[in-house]
Amino acid sequence: MLESQLPLLVLLLLLGTGAKVGTVWSGGEPGSLSRLGPAVLVPERMQGPALLVCAAGEVTLATGLLLTTHPIFRWGTVAFFALSTYVLVELRRRRPDAGCGCFGEVSSAPVGLRSIGRTVALTGMAGVSVWAPVPGWVAVTEPSWLTAAGLAVLVVLSPEIEELIDRVRFRAPCEQRRGPAESATLARLRSSGTWRSHQAGLTSAEPYDSWRELCWRFFAFRDNQQDDVVFAVYLSGRRPAVRVAVVRTEDSKSLAEYTEVSA
Repeated sequence: MLESQLPLLVLLLLLGTGAKVGTVWSGGEPGSLSRLGPAVLVPERMQGPALLVCAAGEVTLATGLLLTTHPIFRWGTVAFFALSTYVLVELRRRRPDAGCGCFGEVSSAPVGLRSIGRTVALTGMAGVSVWAPVPGWVAVTEPSWLTAAGLAVLVVLSPEIEELIDRVRFRAPCEQRRGPAESATLARLRSSGTWRSHQAGLTSAEPYDSWRELCWRFFAFRDNQQDDVVFAVYLSGRRPAVRVAVVRTEDSKSLAEYTEVSA
C-alpha cells in the first residue's frame, strides 16, 4: 500500500510540467508571469526561464518515480513539495496578490489555505511513498482505494478546478469578465475574518470609495486615526481571497482631489 500514492504524485508533477510549459509558450498577458509562483521571486527577464526550470525539475522527478525505485527521486519529491509549501506560505505573506503558478496561469488566483494544504498533503504522500517496494508504473496498473481517496483529497484542495469550471462557463479570463455586483462583493467582504478583525476600528461600515482593478475590487474606509484601510476582494471563486492594507495618513501620497485624465 506504500505505493498507492505514486500515481497521483506522477500525475500532479506531469500536469504541472505541461501547464508551466504551456503558459511560457503562450506568453499570456503582459506582466502575467510576474504574478505566478516562482516567477514572482526573480527579475522580469528571468520569469519565463524560472518556470521552465521548475517544469524541468518536475518532469525529472515524475520520470524517476514512474520508472525506478531509486531513493534520490523519492526523497527529491519530498523535498520538492516541502519547499513548495514554504514558498507558498512566503508568497501568501509577502505577495498576497500572486498565484501559486502550480499549474501555470490557471493557478493565478491568490495563494490560499487550500493551495498550501495541497502541497502539505503531497509532501505527506511523497513521504509515505519513499519506502514503496515497486516503481510507479506498477502502482499505475494496480490502483487501490487509497489512490482514489488521495485523489479525492487533492480535488477538494485544488482551487484550479473552480477556475476551469468558470472558464468553461464564461470563456474569458477573470479580468475580462463582468464581476459580481458591488453590493455582492461588499457582502463577501463583510462575511470574512479579515473584515471582522478590523471592523471595530472603522469610523463607518460603508466605504468612502471603491474601484476595480483586474480581478480585484477595492473598498476604502477610514479608521479612528483617520488612516486609510483598504480591503481587496478577489472576484473569482466560491471563497474569494480578502486582503487588507492600512495606509497611514503621514505616508499617504494621494491627491486631495481626483484629477480627470483621458483614456
